[in-house]
Amino acid sequence: MTRIIAGAAGSLTLAVPDAGTRPTSDRVRESLFSALEAADLVQDAAVLDLYAGSGALGLEAISRGAARADLVERAPRAASVAERNARAIAKAVPGAHVYVHRGSADAYLRAATATFALVFLDPPYEVGETELSATLALLVPRLTPGATVVIERASRSGAPALPPGLVHDRAKKYGDTTLWWVLAN
Repeated sequence: MTRIIAGAAGSLTLAVPDAGTRPTSDRVRESLFSALEAADLVQDAAVLDLYAGSGALGLEAISRGAARADLVERAPRAASVAERNARAIAKAVPGAHVYVHRGSADAYLRAATATFALVFLDPPYEVGETELSATLALLVPRLTPGATVVIERASRSGAPALPPGLVHDRAKKYGDTTLWWVLAN
């Protein structure tokens, strides 16, 4: 069971796709959002959740005070689940601005005009380093100065290669998962 951990929609149960996604565990999300809130990176932020799956990361940000969240998901079933979860959040958080975009992360980034202060990337493990690097390069123009990007990868994958405009900040390992914190410079 996946749920919103804290904020205006705390304890709200989220639907998850029946296959093809790897939801971020509650323990990892709780730790991640504790760190993000301690750094005052969530309140009023424009958030982008690429490879959104159920949308749990972007929706958690909305529950905790983010101004808007754009959820991008290519898989039709997962996008439908993200839309259902976005509607549930909208009921729990009046005035929430959540947008679900059906399509690939790269296609979204090529067409987007908005900029974001906080970005979550949780690509499927089969997304290779070359593909991830290309997506990160497309992301750079969509970032506000000093934006934070959190990349969730298998711990065995190692540090992602970063394009110009992004620098490594830190990494935190949670068993088989590592969160890589990256900053826009």
